[in-house]
Amino acid sequence: MIKLARYLKPYLPVLIITLALLFVQAISDLNLPNYMSDIVNVGIQQNGIEHATPEAISEDGYTLMTTFMTEDEKNTVAENYALMSPNDTSNPQYEATLEKFPLLATESIYVLTNTDGQTFETLDPIFGQATWTFINYMRSLDTNTTSASSTESMTDLDFTKIYAALPMLTRAPTSTFDEARAQAAETPEMMQQQTAVQFTKQFYTELGVDIAAIQNLYILKIGAMMLLLSLISITAAIAVGFFSARTAAGVSQSLRRDIFRKVQCFSNTEFDKFSTASLITRNTNDITQIQTFLIMGIRILCYSPILAIGGIIMALRRTTSMGWIILVAVVAILIIIITVFAIAMPRFKLIQKLVDRLNLVTRENLTGLMVVRAFGNQKFEENRFDQANKDTTANNLFVNRVMVFMMPTMMFIMNAVTLLVVWVGAQHIAESTMQVGDMMAFMQYAMQIMFSFLMMSMMFIMIPRAAVSGDRIQEVLAVKPSIVDPVSPQQLPKKADTNLVFDHVSFRYEGAEEDVLHDISFVANPGETTAFIGSTGSGKSTLINLIPRFFDVTAGSVQVDGIDVRHVTQHDLREKIGYIPQKGVLFSGTVASNLKYGDKNASEEDLAIAAQVAQATSFIEGSPDGFEREIAQGGSNVSGGQKQRLSIARALVRKPDIYIFDDSFSALDYKTDVALRRALKEYTGNSTVLIVAQRINTIMHAEQIIVLDHGRVVGKGTHNELLKSCATYQEIASSQLSEEELNI
Repeated sequence: MIKLARYLKPYLPVLIITLALLFVQAISDLNLPNYMSDIVNVGIQQNGIEHATPEAISEDGYTLMTTFMTEDEKNTVAENYALMSPNDTSNPQYEATLEKFPLLATESIYVLTNTDGQTFETLDPIFGQATWTFINYMRSLDTNTTSASSTESMTDLDFTKIYAALPMLTRAPTSTFDEARAQAAETPEMMQQQTAVQFTKQFYTELGVDIAAIQNLYILKIGAMMLLLSLISITAAIAVGFFSARTAAGVSQSLRRDIFRKVQCFSNTEFDKFSTASLITRNTNDITQIQTFLIMGIRILCYSPILAIGGIIMALRRTTSMGWIILVAVVAILIIIITVFAIAMPRFKLIQKLVDRLNLVTRENLTGLMVVRAFGNQKFEENRFDQANKDTTANNLFVNRVMVFMMPTMMFIMNAVTLLVVWVGAQHIAESTMQVGDMMAFMQYAMQIMFSFLMMSMMFIMIPRAAVSGDRIQEVLAVKPSIVDPVSPQQLPKKADTNLVFDHVSFRYEGAEEDVLHDISFVANPGETTAFIGSTGSGKSTLINLIPRFFDVTAGSVQVDGIDVRHVTQHDLREKIGYIPQKGVLFSGTVASNLKYGDKNASEEDLAIAAQVAQATSFIEGSPDGFEREIAQGGSNVSGGQKQRLSIARALVRKPDIYIFDDSFSALDYKTDVALRRALKEYTGNSTVLIVAQRINTIMHAEQIIVLDHGRVVGKGTHNELLKSCATYQEIASSQLSEEELNI
């Protein structure tokens, strides 16, 4: 199937755009759990307050927090805060600060001078450390006045009691807090900052800030971001679906075109290698498999690895302590996938061959339905079809049963992983090493990772069938036709009188042990009829098929106007030939469209003359629609004789230099045969006419009759000459003609 990758080359820019869109979709999908985590952690648990560092703080609050900091930490904080008083109305930031922190109207407050990410990254750990130093110090005291922090919730602190103790706390030496600071250092940073956020919430309440409004604004902001990412993901997914469908449809169209063109170039030798049913299956079902694979492959096979790798990275960024859960889940999934496909792969390779067999049996039954009914073998054909159908069904059932096992197993693993994440995550939350939102985000990433592997496993169901179909298509495309045009073709002369020469021609079918035609030589002159007769299997049709190069000679040469037919293009050669096969072939359409197959520019007069010569006028005009009478597929709504006459008329419309009638009068009654041959003689004029016949009556007036027996010429001459000189011809004549006719 890799060899078919060249068909993707015209769509390379589209594939690059599609890949970029898949990255956009994956990035959008991978960021959604992060925002969901933020809503839980910050929006709900922290009331929308994102940082441990307050953007503004009262003077008492500032004094309280800096009391429990080291000198370096105090200096860092002092560099980032500025005191703003109610009288600083000239400050450009005053109005905005007053609106946000109403306490500024009556009291001075410290305002953070810079609110960029770097500032918060620097100050958040400082405020977190100070908060837990304060808490640990308070817990070490035994007095009821200062033990409030140990008995009351961090979300309901009474800062009036704490501020009352500030004079004592500020006079205490820095070493007083060393033990509490050492204990704070042992507290996880996440817990430090979460607690500090609760302090910040109290500081904001003290400043008159509407905490509910902060919370609602944060949730709406993050929700809007999630909605935007969802819209981006949906838009990217739609675009990917569109581009993948266009690419798959384009590749399929090119494959169908190339297979059709390749088959059009096949000689009979190549047709012997592939059954008709198999070629139809390859150009329909197999290409459909490739198309489906491309549509799903571009969308899933490329997207799933991006999502899986991105999910692993994002999950480990949240926490590495639960990474082993993902590893266990991925290993379990891979074991299941490998096991399933080791069992199912041989059956996948068999599917298309069974479809071929089913199509073959169906086609043969439909084509030969009249014969089946005539011999009363409907039951036999039903059993034959039933066996092919059962084989196909049994194979598909086996594959589907194996594949069905995969889905519930995958779902079991996904649910087990969910429970494991909750169980392990709950322990981390209890130990304050993880937040609830982080656990939920990790769970979603784990689901995304496993879902990616699940999607890839579904693609693996399609890959074997697509691979087999690709190989079958490539088999057809890789065939080198045995009959090809020359690199430097010669031009056939354009003249009315064309002669045909067989010069010591021998022919052997590919793989055969001996020739079927042996050293045949003759000349067919313009304006004359050359006929071929012989017993069944004598090589008449094979000889005729060498002229239009349906086969190429093994030895010798076939020459038209002195030029070897192998030295001209097949198109130019066949332009000079009007070929009427033994079995008349008509195409769905009308009588007129079938006749114009010989010459699309033929006039109505040309069609009428050709039909008259072919003795087809009576049944054409007998229909109310005349030349617009509908012809069913294969000409199934006309008789065998009518089909032959329309085939002859089609060749006559072409007005070729060489006419080849391959036993084309076998379905005609004697009267029609005589009338048609008489009209043909007048119509063909200087054309070279070759007739293969079983009936002597058809060819007895030919200028040259060639008698074949086991692929050899055993007689050549006129009817009368052969009656005297050729024993084989005499045998055929005596079996068909009366004594009176033989003695004429």
